[in-house]
Amino acid sequence: MQRSADGSNPMKPPTGTPQAAGEDSALDVHPALRPSVTSIPVTPGVNVSGVSNYFEPQALSRGARGSPSAVAFGARSRAELLRRMSRSGNESKFVDTDPRAAHPTLGLSGGVISATFCIPYTIGLRREADWELKPRRGTSALFDSFSYLSSPATPWNHTLVGWTGEVRKVSDPVSSETANATAATVPLNKSSAPIPVDGSAPPPPPSGDGIWVSKADRDRLDKQIAHDKSGRIVPIWMLDEAEGSNGDVYLKDQVRWRRYAEQELYPLLHYKIHEPTDGRSERKWWADYYRLNQKFAERILEIYKLGDIVVVHDYHLFLLPSLLRQRLPHIYIGFFLHIPFPSSEFLRCLSRRKDVLEGVLGANMVGFQSYSYSRHFSSCCTRILGFDSSSAGVDAYGAHVAVDVFAIGIDATAVEKIAFGDAKIEKKMATIRELYAGKKIIVGRDRLDSMRGVAQKLMAFEMFLEEFPEWRDKVVLIQVTSPGSLGDDNDHSEEKTQTKVSELVARINGLYGSLSFSPVQHYPQYLSKDEYFALLRVADAGLITSVRDGMNTTSLEYVVCQKDHHGPLVLSEFSGTAGSLNSAVHINPWDTRGVAEAIHHALTMSPEDKEAQQKRLYKHVTTNTVQAWSHNFLKRLLTNLSSFDQSIATPALDKAALLAQYLRSSQRLFMFDYDGTLTPIVKDPSAAIPTDQVIRNLKMLASDPQNVVWIISGRDQNFLNKWMGDISELGLSAEHGSFIRHPHTEEWVNLTEKFDMSWQTDVMEIFYHYTEKTQGSFIERKRCALTWHYRRADPEYGAFQARECQKQLENTVAKKWEVEVMTGKANLEVRPTFINKGEIAKRLIEQYGDMFRTLRAAALPREHVFSVTVGASSKMTLASWHLLEPADVVSTIALLNGTVDAGDLGAQVVAEGKSLDSRI
Repeated sequence: MQRSADGSNPMKPPTGTPQAAGEDSALDVHPALRPSVTSIPVTPGVNVSGVSNYFEPQALSRGARGSPSAVAFGARSRAELLRRMSRSGNESKFVDTDPRAAHPTLGLSGGVISATFCIPYTIGLRREADWELKPRRGTSALFDSFSYLSSPATPWNHTLVGWTGEVRKVSDPVSSETANATAATVPLNKSSAPIPVDGSAPPPPPSGDGIWVSKADRDRLDKQIAHDKSGRIVPIWMLDEAEGSNGDVYLKDQVRWRRYAEQELYPLLHYKIHEPTDGRSERKWWADYYRLNQKFAERILEIYKLGDIVVVHDYHLFLLPSLLRQRLPHIYIGFFLHIPFPSSEFLRCLSRRKDVLEGVLGANMVGFQSYSYSRHFSSCCTRILGFDSSSAGVDAYGAHVAVDVFAIGIDATAVEKIAFGDAKIEKKMATIRELYAGKKIIVGRDRLDSMRGVAQKLMAFEMFLEEFPEWRDKVVLIQVTSPGSLGDDNDHSEEKTQTKVSELVARINGLYGSLSFSPVQHYPQYLSKDEYFALLRVADAGLITSVRDGMNTTSLEYVVCQKDHHGPLVLSEFSGTAGSLNSAVHINPWDTRGVAEAIHHALTMSPEDKEAQQKRLYKHVTTNTVQAWSHNFLKRLLTNLSSFDQSIATPALDKAALLAQYLRSSQRLFMFDYDGTLTPIVKDPSAAIPTDQVIRNLKMLASDPQNVVWIISGRDQNFLNKWMGDISELGLSAEHGSFIRHPHTEEWVNLTEKFDMSWQTDVMEIFYHYTEKTQGSFIERKRCALTWHYRRADPEYGAFQARECQKQLENTVAKKWEVEVMTGKANLEVRPTFINKGEIAKRLIEQYGDMFRTLRAAALPREHVFSVTVGASSKMTLASWHLLEPADVVSTIALLNGTVDAGDLGAQVVAEGKSLDSRI
């Protein structure tokens, strides 16, 4: 890694924060030997074992003795280190501190761009003054990972891209100290930490009148957060109206950018299906969701440098990988989902399921919290999209998308420092113990929604008191809850859950409580950090009964806080952390009696068993930290990028770009295949007839005088005449270009009438032989071609016989006659060499003007050409874009005709630049 003259790392931007005197400021210490690097538990920097953290161990076995780490070990100054390196010859490369050296073929820039829904701060607008910045509650582990990537412990130059979140008006200026002490913030999303711990109430929703933000105010915010501990922060402004000519923006109904993700995706990903609606709201929300992801893509492309790695986080940005891949086919993208991913039976219920899956498949690697989530994703790609998949990943459009598991952790060192380093916490612990003297304390902390299992927890606790009467008056459950993040949830599920919880608390306290004591202490409020960590430390047992959960930081923080007290952790098997916390007491929250027995078991465990369990859990949590997660994710991504050729991937069709180019063009040529493009592949070819929707959209497209539309098919003249002949504006090409019918004519032109067709006799003999051997196969005879179909046969046996037949044809007929053997969709076809769809395409390009002659000469700008392959194929293709199925082709034609469906509404809004409300 190159260093500047002063010893600084040119990959790192200035942070604006002075280093502690005597720690890293000494210039005579090599940067890789500074305490800020070597004291980090998980770092891809210097490794004293001599093994690179970016190479697989076996790859370095032959050069471990001379590795840079081994050479550097024991050096106490930069001069000494340089002397050692100069004597180590060609092996003196910093391969264990610089991933660019470990993966030279990737051309890495050293930059990492993290895309997350919101920036780490909630922001308040002060007119002509600095913005009010308050730490955003929730997803502390995610934000800690950004801080780690931006620290001197890694070789990365980190940039964070995120939405500003809801902008608030600030009336009275307050000091930064007061702001931090009384922070009132909005959670990042529903998968964030269950309860904010800063002791304040949530902010009121933004004013319905909207907020004007000047260009100067936006520039001021950019400067304030440019050099944050999370790296350079690039905010995204989501606008409801067009930007003013002077750069001012108007923000109104800011919560709209959350709605589709948090009211449609979040519940379904947690196995919750809402009641059916008329779909109008979902239509608007989807358009907003598309625009949000599109805006992220545009902003990232503005700052992207060749060789950067883009890491996309969570369900708000499902479409972003594909949108980036559409514009930069060779970009390196990783995606990580922080919440559960459901089985295909549930994902099928999502109307935009294909868009979501194809959006994620734009990444090179997709990461999940647990193996079951990764398995569900791969299964959905197979069952819904039709792609081949395995436990290693998904094969889609010529590329391999790796699927892997990375259990995220917490910054255990920081949590332990806070929990055990404050006298206020000790005082609060003493108060709690005095309040519940002589009683065992069970602690629960959850967000108040149906997925967190608070009602199940209370029912199990009631069963516990009923089945084990000896614990009555000797145990207390302290349950803290907080509301969800989106205030206008239409199904009122939060209110229903609150009512249910309140009824259960009242019933339990009425049955088993007294005037002096209530066994359930329910606190529907936010906690300060002091109260939160005091509760975790004083607890005799932690109880988490999530019915579906992704990353549960409470369980990890509880383990750290129990390092001395050894209180058991009772953890739902449906929590995302259950798979990694194997030593916890696992329970099924739906098994009420089982949970009750687990509570009894936890409270009666011997001190030796508690200590042994705690040691195993503590070792795991402090080893598998958020730093380790960040490092392992990037390491695995680089390994996959080096192992698989990602340059052959075919991105999904960018419909917004297609529509925008269509509207700017004055002359357009469309060439459509038939089978598998306009109609699905069926076992009986005669049954593949076009629907009324196909006919209607083709006629509307061809009726535009600026459009020339051709159907280029392997079908014969009779079939095309029967189903497409009534559309006089269409050009038709039958039998792969053997016969053509120009628009506005009825005459077919035979382009093969002078060609000798005697070869068909030899081909028929071979086809008859394989038809007899392959049950379900049949021969289709055309005027200029012969086709052997095996789509009705057993797929594996049919494919085998087709390969054998192809070999025989190529070794006999193809050598004797000027014919070629072509493999199709479950068929083999033999035809003259000059007959193919490419030849007819060349004819059309020559016929329809200079613009298309330029296309043949490859001088036309790339954005003017849209070659699209259709179907869920894993094979490599020369097409520039892909669509999944014929229905997508029809909806794309409808988009160009102006009759857009709900799924393409966002693309239309982006392409035309018009208000969404004018379209709905």
